[in-house]
Amino acid sequence: MEFKQIKKDLLEIRIYRNRKELGEAAAKDAAGYITELLKKRETINMIFAAAPSQNEFLDILQTYPIPWERIHAFHMDEYIGLAEEASQRFGNYLKEHLFGKVHFRSVHYLYHPEAPAGVVCKVYTQLLEDFPVDIVCMGIGENGHIAFNDPHVALFQDPEQVKVVTLDDVCRRQQVHDGCFRSLKEVPQQAVTLTIPALMRAGKIFCMVPAATKSAAIRQTVCGDISESCPASILRTHPAATLYCDQESAKLIFLKRSQEVNELRR
Repeated sequence: MEFKQIKKDLLEIRIYRNRKELGEAAAKDAAGYITELLKKRETINMIFAAAPSQNEFLDILQTYPIPWERIHAFHMDEYIGLAEEASQRFGNYLKEHLFGKVHFRSVHYLYHPEAPAGVVCKVYTQLLEDFPVDIVCMGIGENGHIAFNDPHVALFQDPEQVKVVTLDDVCRRQQVHDGCFRSLKEVPQQAVTLTIPALMRAGKIFCMVPAATKSAAIRQTVCGDISESCPASILRTHPAATLYCDQESAKLIFLKRSQEVNELRR
């Protein structure tokens, strides 16, 4: 499978021809890493993202002969205010695409229908202490967010591991662009999210980001400053993170690099 590979700071960036090849490559790499880690550990702990950008990756990952019964599964964010059975709930997405298809040692949903959001945060924080994260499988939002750490609430040194956030309009519009909601007014305004430090504690991060709608965010992640104005830029400081793009999501990386070369020549 052909791909381009570049590196920015500590971040490995791999660019594939299309989202299918991206998903295949990321799933193969993740399955290999999981298998090797389970040779050293009885159980491991993984956090999964829920978004259309993860479809190909999750579909292919579950076809590998991974001993899922030795993995504790978590997810990274959830809306506040949606009905428990709503298809847009990220827990329901993960149940449909992965959690309900393989047999994990345990699955911990970031939601309880009768618990206030503050209680959910406290309980999930304790779970993350009890089950330190080994692997994060994630994406990047159109505004550069990771999980629901939108730029206006993102803190690289966040003292919390799980918190309640208000979503910005770019983030909420993305949910409409992705076909998850029919209109902006249907998208919840608040969510519970794992914070940036909680995600960055992982020993390994696999980040899958296809599609042209993410190209500006990828350019800022790879070519911009490491700043909370683009939360995903923090990935460039992680010692074992890989960013998987397709040609569409990566197209502005090379535009930015060529512009920088032209400026140096002047």
